[in-house]
Amino acid sequence: MITGLARSRFVALAMAATLSITGAMTVAPTEAAAAAGVEDEGADCAVPGLPDAGSLPTVSRLPDPFTKLTGTRIATRADWRCRRQEIKKLAEKFVYGEKPPKPSSVTGTVSRTGITVNVSHNGRTSGFSAGVDLPSGTGPFPAVVVLGGLGADTATIKAAGAAVISYDPLAVGREGTPRTSKQGAFYSIYGASSSTGVLAAWAWGVSRIIDVIEQSGGSILRADATGVTGCSRYGKGAFVVGAFDQRIALTMPIEPGSGGVAAFRSIPGESGAQPLSSAYSEQPWLGDAFGSFTGSPGRLPVDTHSVVGMIAPRGLFIMDNPHIDWLAARSASVGALGGAEVYKALGAGGNITYWSAVQDGTHCATRSEWRTPLQQNIQRFLLNTGSYTGSMRIASNKSGNLAEWRDWTTPALTDGGGDTTAPSTPGTPAASAITATGATLSWAASTDQGGSGLAGYDVHHEQGTTDPRLGQSTTNSITLTGLTPNTQYQLYVRARDGAGNLSANSPLVTFTTAPTGGDTSPPTAPTGLTASATTSTGTTLTWTPSTDDTGVTGYDILRAPGTTGGTFAQVATSTTTSYTDTGLTPSTTYRYQVRARDAAGNPSPVSGTAQITTQPGTSTGTCTATGTVQTQWSTGYVIQPLTITNTGTSAISGWTVTFTLPAGHTLSGSWNGAVTSSGQTVTIRNVAHNGTIAAGAGNSSAGFQVTRPNGDTALPSGYTCA
Repeated sequence: MITGLARSRFVALAMAATLSITGAMTVAPTEAAAAAGVEDEGADCAVPGLPDAGSLPTVSRLPDPFTKLTGTRIATRADWRCRRQEIKKLAEKFVYGEKPPKPSSVTGTVSRTGITVNVSHNGRTSGFSAGVDLPSGTGPFPAVVVLGGLGADTATIKAAGAAVISYDPLAVGREGTPRTSKQGAFYSIYGASSSTGVLAAWAWGVSRIIDVIEQSGGSILRADATGVTGCSRYGKGAFVVGAFDQRIALTMPIEPGSGGVAAFRSIPGESGAQPLSSAYSEQPWLGDAFGSFTGSPGRLPVDTHSVVGMIAPRGLFIMDNPHIDWLAARSASVGALGGAEVYKALGAGGNITYWSAVQDGTHCATRSEWRTPLQQNIQRFLLNTGSYTGSMRIASNKSGNLAEWRDWTTPALTDGGGDTTAPSTPGTPAASAITATGATLSWAASTDQGGSGLAGYDVHHEQGTTDPRLGQSTTNSITLTGLTPNTQYQLYVRARDGAGNLSANSPLVTFTTAPTGGDTSPPTAPTGLTASATTSTGTTLTWTPSTDDTGVTGYDILRAPGTTGGTFAQVATSTTTSYTDTGLTPSTTYRYQVRARDAAGNPSPVSGTAQITTQPGTSTGTCTATGTVQTQWSTGYVIQPLTITNTGTSAISGWTVTFTLPAGHTLSGSWNGAVTSSGQTVTIRNVAHNGTIAAGAGNSSAGFQVTRPNGDTALPSGYTCA
């Protein structure tokens, strides 16, 4: 149970920051700031009307994160809660698109090997799953959600004592889709034409995973100790996950590039950095509204330094690569340095690290320089042990100068006028209007004891080691939704004043939600699952219907990659006994399972497995390939982009590029392509999201990295496309 001030959002003040003569900024240690018990602490803040895009002035420097929309500057740490909410709303409107709050129903399971998530909202359903890899020990364990599996040092994460949650973000927000026809579990709920970009969709998916962990009781994973990491596009995603869910205790983006930590205003002036127009058009990562700012980022009322500030005072470890210009490391240092000012103002300067001073230039490499600070960050922010202090270790060739980008100063935020007196304890809550998924609570109001004013109430679910917050209210009543049917709840209420002081816990109220129609019997498992009419990009599944005492309402379609291993993730639903899956990769093996659901939401056991291998991709036109040297150094280089252009008169649905590496050169990395090598001959085939190219159009999403003998300046040759 949460007691006293054990989970006060802000901790002891840090001493002033110092700057070492080596150029690595270090700060005096602060206590680790606990993650919030709720996804969005500022949900109850009244945010003034946001400006319209057409009325925004051009401001060349980074906007002041401490000035409210009303034009006044915040003065206390308590003020930051609602100022952060203003930044969140600005970032949603102009950069990422809206990340909706928790849907009306989130259910699922947590086991020692996996997590399932099922979501229902406004009559629509979707779901997905994630793998779990536990460290040694008995648990319950903290966990790090790894987006996409690329570049994360999972061995070090486990060695530090944290579990690894393997999350496939593409199951929630698929890449390679038009902005008017987005796909994945998020868009199944909120619509294919949603203006929300896939980074915010991926963040929504991680929040739903945490919802399920909170509901699981905490015997395997701790809901109050979750981190997130990922590299490249998944580094962008990890950054947004941490910014938009305050239950994330430690955010660790790796080489996120443009669209990640890099300050939008700085990118146009950084030589070789991926342009904002490219980051916007390469994939629907950013929200649709951002398209009008790619040529004029100075009009944005928010920049990435303020998004960094949204994570404060929680743990933040940004890992960057100064060797590949495309990754915009100089602009990222500007974003990190600007955001660090928010950490300092909150007395948490030691909770942020930015580290780009690394030797290995390979994209998404596991680097020895990061191993120890990675362990120390996990120990401090997820295990609450150790005394690691963050620092700014910025590569000299990619060092931004914050003084050139701001005309504001960092305020000395106070504790809120000296009010340290908590409100009185709320009265015993009474529960009414109890349904299968909701209830209304009311209680005798608290009174403010210290003069800063009563700000509201937090409602918590007592679960032992972790008491998740189920909601907030500015009055002495609340209607809760999204509860689990036929489940006993023990809830208590805490009052909160304007200075952030929390009252003692109210007495508990205990109630049990109603069963859903009394039906707890699942349908039978579907049988006879078969696949037919398999093409290079699709297949049709059919099965024998399940039976149920109250009737089957639909089926979940689950898919896993390869012949073995891989996690089955829900990719679609069907109300019939067939489904056609599209957008698959040519010459690729997939496995499928199906499960039924009844009207009460009971899932059946899964069916048997059907395995297919898609046909080779076929071209209905002709194409050319051009490799552009994005950056190079004495022992290697990056080809980015590898541009495939359809020179025919009709669309192509797949492409294959072949080229020759010079003698002694070896491929050391690639992205957005399926690669095979034979000697010095390299073949790159499209993946699911970039195979289709319209007549006369091009695709520039693929690229690769090569290691070469020191001083050898030769480059690949003989590019062909078919």
